[in-house]
Order: sequence, then C-alpha cells, then structure tokens
Amino acid sequence: MPVLEKARALIARPSVTPEDAGCLDLIASWLTPLGFSSERTDAGGVSNLWARRGTGGRLICFAGHTDVVPTGPLEEWTSPPFEPTVRDGYLYGRGAADMKSSIAACVVAMERLANRRPGLCLPGNPLRGPASADSLALLLTSDEEGDAVDGTVRVVEALQARGERIDFCIVGEPTCVNRLGDTMKNGRRGSLSASLTIKGVQGHVAYPHLVKNPVHLAAPALAELAATTWDSGNEYFPPTSFQVSNAHAGTGAGNVVPGSFEITFNFRFSTASTVEGLQSRVHALLDRHGLEYDIRWTLGAKPFLTPRGDLCAALTDAIATEVGISAELSSTGGTSDGRFIADICSQLVEFGPINASIHKIDECIAVADLEPLARIYEHTFDRMMSS
Repeated sequence: MPVLEKARALIARPSVTPEDAGCLDLIASWLTPLGFSSERTDAGGVSNLWARRGTGGRLICFAGHTDVVPTGPLEEWTSPPFEPTVRDGYLYGRGAADMKSSIAACVVAMERLANRRPGLCLPGNPLRGPASADSLALLLTSDEEGDAVDGTVRVVEALQARGERIDFCIVGEPTCVNRLGDTMKNGRRGSLSASLTIKGVQGHVAYPHLVKNPVHLAAPALAELAATTWDSGNEYFPPTSFQVSNAHAGTGAGNVVPGSFEITFNFRFSTASTVEGLQSRVHALLDRHGLEYDIRWTLGAKPFLTPRGDLCAALTDAIATEVGISAELSSTGGTSDGRFIADICSQLVEFGPINASIHKIDECIAVADLEPLARIYEHTFDRMMSS
C-alpha cells in the first residue's frame, strides 16, 4: 500500500519541532522523479521546502508540516512513538494523524496524477491536454507546532518577494471529527491576546483609606468585558469570544493590598471584527471605568476565510465521490499555517484525517482511511487542473 509505506517512513523520523529529521529530503526524493524542482528556505534551525512542477498557469498547492509535538511519557505509549506500528486496523505513531499521513497521501496523489498524465513525469516537459498551463506545488515546514516564526511564513515571504501567488491551496491538517470526509475548514478565527496591568496603591489591608485596590477597581471592567457582545459572527464564523486566561495580584501576604493586578486575555475573533476595532473598544471600556493601566497587545493570527467557490466545490465533490458523504464547512479550532498562506492565496481550504487522537498518547489513523485520503486529494487536484 503506497500511502501506508510512505506514512511509515515519515513517522519513523523523530521530527519533534523544530527538527525535520530528514523528512523533507525524503519527500523531495519522492517528488524529483515527477519533475518537481525543490527549493529550501531554511531559517533559524527550521527546515522549509518549496517544491514546484511547472512555471505557468494557475498554481495548485498542498501545504503542511513535518514536525510533530513531543511524545509525552514514553512508557505510556503502547508501542514506541517513532516506530510506526499497525495494530487492530490503525497505524500508530507520533504524527500519524497530524500530519504525516496527509503528506504521504498527497505525494501518492501526485504520483497517480503523473501516471495518468504522462507529461507530468518528465522534467522540463509541459503537461499534456487542457491543463498544460497549470502548475503544482508543495509547501512544507518543520515549524508549525512551535513558534511558527521561521517556517511557512519565511516561504511566503520569499514567494511574495518575487511576485508569486498561489491560486488554490489545500492544507492537510486533520479536520475530520467522526469519519473521514465529514469536515473541511474554509477559514480560521484570528487570535488577539493582551497583557493588561491595572495600577493601584499597595498598602495594609487594615487601612483601606490609604490604598487603591486594583482588583476591586478592575472587577467591574472585567465583568463588562466578559459580558460584551463583540460581534454576531457571520455565515462561516461563530461570534468573537473573549476569555481571561491568567490573573495575578498580591505579594503572597494576607495583609497586603496589591499595588497592581495583571490579567492576560484573548480574543478569538471572526472576520466580522477587526484587530483595530477590538483594541479600540477595549481601551474605551477601560477608560470609561477610570482605570490607570498599561496594556500590551499580541496579534497571534489574523482570521482568514475562503467562501464557497471552485476549491470548496472540487473538494466537496471529491469527498462525495470517494467516501460517499457530504462534507461540512467549518471554521472551528485553533490556528494553522493557513493564516500565512492566505496572504498570497486566492482560495485556501484545510482537509485531512480524523483529529481525535492528535497530540495524544497513542496517536493513530485508521489504515482504511489512507487510500481514500489519497484519492480525495488526487480527485481534487485533477478537477482543479482541468477546470
């Protein structure tokens, strides 16, 4: 089984972020006979691969990552995490679902597409038939699970610098919930965090007239922040959410009023809101409560959205054809490298295997899902190149 063999070869490499452990070299060796040229954009100890076949027409890309999260306690794994093991119909190993199987399935899809379009196999020769002007590419990094500062974003910067854009991109993240094909993501919420310090006056709890308790001062404002409706979402996104993640005040002594109160909070925001709009509303609310404060903002990710269009239709049709179900469009979950690619891509959708075991002990994927996943990718690439 080609997908299983390739997935096992990748899982066997202990590529814990930001290590690549030779995964990208192996993938490049699979792509070279298909006529792909490979370019490395390594930076800051991170390995990045941009592989492309063709130079003209519309560019159809697959994006993903070879890095995996740490294993956790090795003794809790039923089989060693970097010794890919098939057991009871599942392939076990760190990265099996997130997302080395997706990469293996993509490469097999490219191979099969090449076999059906012989011109694709020959370096330097154009594709035959109506899709002869189109190009294929893979964008892979070893820094998606980590800080993501030297990974996909560096490749995107290099492409921007020379004026290259991507027309259609599938990001192979594990998106499905209960069954292969049930969910694909056509957007992700943005992430905006802040570290807020409310200033007061420290002193003895027995002399309240000599202190300004920042916890007491902040409480009404925090209650209002938590109760505020920031937006109503839209067709694709739930409403923007506000959550306090950390709060700290005090010296540790029970008889001292703190001099400051530090709060960390986060917005997961939809395309119905903007960074500037959220920041402005927070500042206005804090000012209205008469607080003395400092605030430091961190934009973790901008939201992105691909409305229903050619790529969503092609992937939906491929899923229905190969596994017989209708995929749901979703924008749930955290962030992905799609947030970087969206800056240079017209249509971007995430689709990959079931995500129930990702980042867990005994991460796995059903062996029976590997071939259908490759066929879904192949069907989608084929349709996009022929449309």
